[in-house]
Amino acid sequence: MISPDEAWRRIAAHVAPLGEEGVERRAALGRVLAREVAATLDVPADDVSAMDGYALAGEVAAGERRGVAATVVAGDAPGLEMPAGAAVRIMTGAPVPRGADRVIPVEMTEGPAKDVRVSEEARGAAGGERSEVVFREGVAAGANIRRRGEVMRAGDALLPAGAALTPGALALLATHGYAEVPVHRAPSVAVLATGDEVVAPESVPGPGRLRDSHTDFLLAAGASLGLRVTPLGIAPDRVDELTALVERGLRHDVLLLCGGVSMGELDLVEGVLAALGCQSHFTAVAIQPGKPMVFATHPGGLVFGLPGNPASVMVGFWLFVRPALRRLLGGDDAWWRGAVAATLGAPLPGAGARDRFLPAMVTFTAGGAPRADPLAPRGSHDLAAYARGSALVRVPAGSPPSPAGAECQILPLADWRE
Repeated sequence: MISPDEAWRRIAAHVAPLGEEGVERRAALGRVLAREVAATLDVPADDVSAMDGYALAGEVAAGERRGVAATVVAGDAPGLEMPAGAAVRIMTGAPVPRGADRVIPVEMTEGPAKDVRVSEEARGAAGGERSEVVFREGVAAGANIRRRGEVMRAGDALLPAGAALTPGALALLATHGYAEVPVHRAPSVAVLATGDEVVAPESVPGPGRLRDSHTDFLLAAGASLGLRVTPLGIAPDRVDELTALVERGLRHDVLLLCGGVSMGELDLVEGVLAALGCQSHFTAVAIQPGKPMVFATHPGGLVFGLPGNPASVMVGFWLFVRPALRRLLGGDDAWWRGAVAATLGAPLPGAGARDRFLPAMVTFTAGGAPRADPLAPRGSHDLAAYARGSALVRVPAGSPPSPAGAECQILPLADWRE
């Protein structure tokens, strides 16, 4: 039996990001860039106004009146020459006339020009309909003008390799015309439940049987990472049938097995994996629940053998499988990374020789700090307790009980706002 830190060290040695694939931009949410992408245009593309107001060349005095020679709006082509001694009405995002060096916001003006309407033919050209504007005060040269390329220039780094594609990142890619983005390939993942006692969820279990919850949990947990997990069904406790299904699973980058990894006579997974050429890196981790856990590799990928109890499957996935999948996707994760401090809302039991992980419900204090209320599972078979938890609270090995109000460490399992 090894520590969870050592278990993760052995896993991490085999979970480098997968190669590159192109994905349509609108399907790339949550993926990770495999290489840097560059800006395709200057931002802004021209000198543009940051305000609705009036473009001018040179200073104006308080109370000065000027004629309005033209109007430019966002979408107009650049190139209008600034008429001498006049003002040009300008809208936010519109190209600044050549020769103008400042924009005075409309709020700093008065007079009939605030309601001027300019015909389509006259818009953007001197000599159209005219009116006047009175300036209550002036502004410094350069005020309210966004200069061409001040955000970035074409060819500049837009997003670096390893960047997670958030909604904001996708919006940025859209503005630069990227229809497809280079991301790390998503791993193919398969799940196989095992055991003569396990039946499909749609079945009515007979005496001594129970419905399979593992497959649905792992399908959903994979989907939360943007992965489509392939269910292989339920393998009986017979070497030939288990071997055939495991062989199918080994065609995937990651195979998740549930059950059959303990020390019983019918725990056949380790022997089948060895017979199929898999190399085992550990078979037990000092955690509760989830101690009997297998991690193995083969030339085509990884195998996680999770215990048969539902709480153990959940904890094993959250602690080790989830960060491994994130690394294959190009992210940077580890077995307890992302844990945060919280205050206990109820007493927390101690732990023996193994790190203990309990489900907890997270709420927030009036000041916004997280509070964790540990649930009290009856054992690793207590799916209900772990299903209700929105976080795992860690009780380090050898810890005494902690009272309500003490600090603890919790790992998020869900969006707590929900």
